[in-house]
Amino acid sequence: MMSSQERLSYVVGEEKRLREVLADGEVSPLLQGLVRAGADNVTIVDAEGTELWAARDIAFAGEPLVALPLNLEGEPVGKVLVFGDGTARPELPAMGKLLALALNTVITNNLKRILTTEIHTTVVNTSFEQLVEINQQLTQSEARYRELAESLERRVNERTAELKKAHSHLLQQEKMAAIGQLAAGIAHEINNPLGFITSNLHTLQKYVNRFGAMLYFFRDQQRLGTSIAEVRELSDRKWQELKLDVVSADVGDLLSQTLAGAERVSGIVADLKGFSHVDELGVVAVDVNREIELTLSVLSHQLNGTVEIVRELQPLPPVKAQPAVLSQVFLNIIQNALQSKAEGLRLTLSTAWDGNRIRISIADNGPGIPPEHRGRIFEPFFTTREVGEGKGMGLAVVYDSVLKLGGTIAVADAADGGADFIITMPLNKE
Repeated sequence: MMSSQERLSYVVGEEKRLREVLADGEVSPLLQGLVRAGADNVTIVDAEGTELWAARDIAFAGEPLVALPLNLEGEPVGKVLVFGDGTARPELPAMGKLLALALNTVITNNLKRILTTEIHTTVVNTSFEQLVEINQQLTQSEARYRELAESLERRVNERTAELKKAHSHLLQQEKMAAIGQLAAGIAHEINNPLGFITSNLHTLQKYVNRFGAMLYFFRDQQRLGTSIAEVRELSDRKWQELKLDVVSADVGDLLSQTLAGAERVSGIVADLKGFSHVDELGVVAVDVNREIELTLSVLSHQLNGTVEIVRELQPLPPVKAQPAVLSQVFLNIIQNALQSKAEGLRLTLSTAWDGNRIRISIADNGPGIPPEHRGRIFEPFFTTREVGEGKGMGLAVVYDSVLKLGGTIAVADAADGGADFIITMPLNKE
């Protein structure tokens, strides 16, 4: 009959180490996945602190962002160390916890398999009663493992749903921020002509009062029966008093300027209405070149006198798309270029059609995007600006919008040394 000490050795898994329970093929993909998700370095050490596995993006130093235990039958046998910038990537601690939970589950399952193998070699000499007892223990253990696996899957699904919801909320916030900034600029553009329209109307009101005073003068002289010669003399004096020569000469220009201002306001409102596509819902036939011009019109308050615009727009067939989404793409890319260079900015906008897909290029002569950043510029929260100058969601909105349109977007070096954002779109989204 097997002694209690023998039973303890394979049920508890005494003196097992991480290297005996985990395999490289199980650990390395998980560590590399977390590095691709934004961690600088992910390392697994044993209880003595000896490195067992590691995946690195860059060299690390200092304290880890999180240090999470790895347990074997309830006893700590190692740690998962995650290094990275928790400020730029606030989701890293949660992802590190998921990694540790997944590894602990793998450890538990692998230990179960090892113990099962040990039991298989031992039960040959055990009694039927011992075999029944071991089977009951394994059944209970299996139930616990199954419950743990189901709990892990549920928690992963819940966390994934939370992250998707948070990502969607941040994208919407970025869109609203862009619209708010645009609205402020449009309000400024409308206030300028409204200001001189109001001023002109006040002046015109004074002129009308003077003309009215002259008419009332003639009516009063008629009632008094004043002679024509005397009326002529008095009217000349009154005319000079009211300065009607100056008023008559100015009133024409005054009305022309007021009408021009009103037409300017009407044009701004028309451009904004066209840009927002409030009357166009869903997928419609879109003129890409017109959308580019509308975007430039609503951004005119940021472009006038400071930015050189080069248009290389080729005739294009209509595209089946959501025009408001396409306008959002152009707006964010152009605003990103405006923020890249304060003075001397030149924007080159070009379009072409190869018979199947439309190609749109928005290039600038700004500082450009370093090669090491190009793989991350469309990631949420990634930004090279100082803290407080941007949340890193503008180009994430662009990427998300282009995908909705069924297109692709990439960034390359512009001819002037800046950045060239290249968008391709099918004529009809499948």
